[in-house]
Amino acid sequence: MRQRRLAGVLGGIALVTAGLTAVGGAPAFATPPIPGPITIVVSPKGNDHNAGGPRSPLRSLAAAQALARIAALAGRGVTVELTDGTFDLSRPLRFSALDSGRPGHPVTWTAAPGAKPVLSGGRSVTGWSVSDASKNIYVASVPEGQDSRQLYKNDASAPRAAITIARSDVSVTTSGMEIVNPALSYLADLPNQNRIEVESQDSFTDRYAVMQSISGTTVTMQQPGWQNNNWGYDTLAHPFAGGKLQLENSYSFLQPGQWYLDPAAGKLYYRASASENPNAESFVLPRLESLVQIAGSYSRPVHDLSFSGIQFSYSTWLSPGTAIGYADQQNGAFIPRAYPQPADYLSSCQSGCAQFEGARNGWNQMPAAVQVAAASSVSFSDNTFSHLGQVGLGIGLDANANASGIGLGVTSTTVHHNLFTDLGGAGVVVGGVQPDAHHPSNPAMTLRDITIDNNLITDVAKDYKEMSGILSTYVDHAVIAHNEVSNLAYDGIDIGWGWGANDAGGSPDYQNRGLYAYQPIYSTPTTLKNTEVTDNLIHGTKKVFHDGGSLYNLSANPGAVFSGNYIYDNLHTVGLYLDEGSRYVTEQNNVVQDSGAWVFTNSYGNNYTRDDVIQNNWYNSGFAQTPNAATRNIQVTGNIKVTGTAWPADALQVIANAGIEPALRTFPGVTP
Repeated sequence: MRQRRLAGVLGGIALVTAGLTAVGGAPAFATPPIPGPITIVVSPKGNDHNAGGPRSPLRSLAAAQALARIAALAGRGVTVELTDGTFDLSRPLRFSALDSGRPGHPVTWTAAPGAKPVLSGGRSVTGWSVSDASKNIYVASVPEGQDSRQLYKNDASAPRAAITIARSDVSVTTSGMEIVNPALSYLADLPNQNRIEVESQDSFTDRYAVMQSISGTTVTMQQPGWQNNNWGYDTLAHPFAGGKLQLENSYSFLQPGQWYLDPAAGKLYYRASASENPNAESFVLPRLESLVQIAGSYSRPVHDLSFSGIQFSYSTWLSPGTAIGYADQQNGAFIPRAYPQPADYLSSCQSGCAQFEGARNGWNQMPAAVQVAAASSVSFSDNTFSHLGQVGLGIGLDANANASGIGLGVTSTTVHHNLFTDLGGAGVVVGGVQPDAHHPSNPAMTLRDITIDNNLITDVAKDYKEMSGILSTYVDHAVIAHNEVSNLAYDGIDIGWGWGANDAGGSPDYQNRGLYAYQPIYSTPTTLKNTEVTDNLIHGTKKVFHDGGSLYNLSANPGAVFSGNYIYDNLHTVGLYLDEGSRYVTEQNNVVQDSGAWVFTNSYGNNYTRDDVIQNNWYNSGFAQTPNAATRNIQVTGNIKVTGTAWPADALQVIANAGIEPALRTFPGVTP
């Protein structure tokens, strides 16, 4: 029956077994090339026994994918149309080289005309009943064993149960904490102590560690997460600028609007406000840690594949709630396992140490809900990435951040006119941080020609607040243009990685720190070059972390041009930031409004920030902090300070042109 149905869909051609495996165990076939495109329609109300036409849609994405593979193999143009409704995923949708199209004729997954399909990694929660009337706490049943770090109420993330404590309430030890404030003595009596977490918002890191147990005033934390969060730079124990410290994820912490999940019991608790009835609200609890995984191999990449008009929603990322915790180092990179530490690391390794350098090349990246690796000519346009518990879209991240086990290796890929909002992590991250990212052992690992344009990225990095809206690490020719990036705790757009330590000739600073006992001093440049960051609108940044900048570069970036960007509303912090090792970067014709330092070059000491050009920018406040500019060949010329907002005509043109191009300034559910 299955074989006859597939043959009918493809026009009655003979199907020949080709040893290919389709999704979900369906048989796989090869076909002789035939002309003419095919459209496959799939609907949550369809049936997989249907033919897949407009009047007889399929039900499952797996069935649609099986048909799409066969048609593409036959040489036909393929469009998979998703109708209105929610497509509940029981497992991530995986695309391999078998899902590829042809140059100029991509396999296209798209919304049907006028439809707004949702690919969901969650499940609705209903049937709330009163659990504690005195506190207005409700409870609902969920599948036992299902865990999540996120809950979405009425299509917005709801906060987990949490309380804020003073840093002076506890003292940090190598094994955990001692409770100093007697008002917290009740913690020792709490159930499920091994699910309680500590969150520490610091100067540029946002760290999580999980408790093991509490006995009297002694809190024992799970390892290695605790130790890894307390050595290096900007640590939980000694942040460079200590912000909020929170205890999270205990029923006893519940405040109005917060939730708590007990996976072992299969119970979800929600504390409602005085006038609120949860049964009148919509709740979705994520169950998947990724929604879409696109990965071929370096010899056979996925290619010519596009997605448009689709909403990707409802995912979580569970690793920070394990013994690993989230030993954040910067912008989604974290220490994932134990490393040798000095015995006195709480005193000797709070601004780095030699053994900490030994961990640097083992940092992992936060995975994305939609993952792309070993691929070429993939496009995302007019989609919505919302209500996701981590990074929205990850392009060519290290292998550890991809469920496929394959990383890097993405070329000629476009992210055009998408909405990224209500995300736990960054909107878009491109490139890896480990050695194969900057000095690939296989040339096919190199990221090249990635375009991110006309996207609205707002209200992201809500759980892992140290992430920027867009991060691009080691890429040959990334084009980041005409995006609007706003409402962030940290930076807007960040470029580069490595602090100059991986650049040709190395860094004297990292020679002194001891890094090169653990890695070579490279004689060749990294793959980072020719970055274009142009005509972006960046505002509402730096709401939590003072370190970093609204537009930021790290390490050598030959041929880089940052031009025509308009930056404002960053709480008087840094507008344009060239951090350690930044070389060969030109920043010109940008407008920086109301910053504390409109430009800052970290050109102190031995870090090799040099050979940059900062010219013909406009600013109305703050100062240029460019130490050692003359001796480092940092050219700061032609920049103009204005009074108030009396911008000259050329600056006004930059302001008018920055951000999403006028014809594209509409997004689903967003008021212009």
